[in-house]
Amino acid sequence: MATTFPMLTYAPPVRASSVDTHQRLSYNPHRTYPKKPEESLSSTPSTASSTNRNHTNISDLLKRETRITRQVELGDTHLGYERWLPSPPKVEKPRSMFNAASLAYIGDSIYELYARRHFLLPPLNIEEYNDRVMAVVRCEAQDAMLQKLINDNYLLQEERDVLRWGRNIGSAKTRTKKRAGVAVYNRASSLETLVGYLYLTNVQRLEEIMVKLGFSTDYSTQLMQEKSTSN
Repeated sequence: MATTFPMLTYAPPVRASSVDTHQRLSYNPHRTYPKKPEESLSSTPSTASSTNRNHTNISDLLKRETRITRQVELGDTHLGYERWLPSPPKVEKPRSMFNAASLAYIGDSIYELYARRHFLLPPLNIEEYNDRVMAVVRCEAQDAMLQKLINDNYLLQEERDVLRWGRNIGSAKTRTKKRAGVAVYNRASSLETLVGYLYLTNVQRLEEIMVKLGFSTDYSTQLMQEKSTSN
């Protein structure tokens, strides 16, 4: 009598596949792909400082929508209000107490305060505020503004001496210095030194220079008054 045995089948071990098992979309011959963003030109180091000055237009940097063209007379007050700058500490001889880097440090903040106030009105979103201010405070723009003062022979001999003093500030290598070049960076630092020096010694002269460069000193309050009158 024959005995029957069940047939056994061999099943090889299953290995995990690295192939994606998700369902794929059908082929679309008309599919489009997003364009790659263009590389920013600002990341390219400058090869010549004169090129930066030629391509930096101060009028374009400080341009904004306003119908005001009149400047008030400089003095201790304007439009019945006290001066808007914070009161400087009383220092008779800043050059004997501070080094050039210290004056550039405070001058940098005062310069940016002028830029922020200049673009305060008309109101903008925060991104546009930052973009416009950053375009004005970068060292290439400061270098162009300093060149304007020199070409117009607007600076006094004492102020030129401060510029030469501030141009010799020693600092470590930074991305800004690498991008703009050492010469442009040093000239921008000298302008910040002058702003800091005048802030401590002669605020009225400082405002004269900033007005000469195109910064506003009375537009914001006057625009507010015009808007309130029109409403």
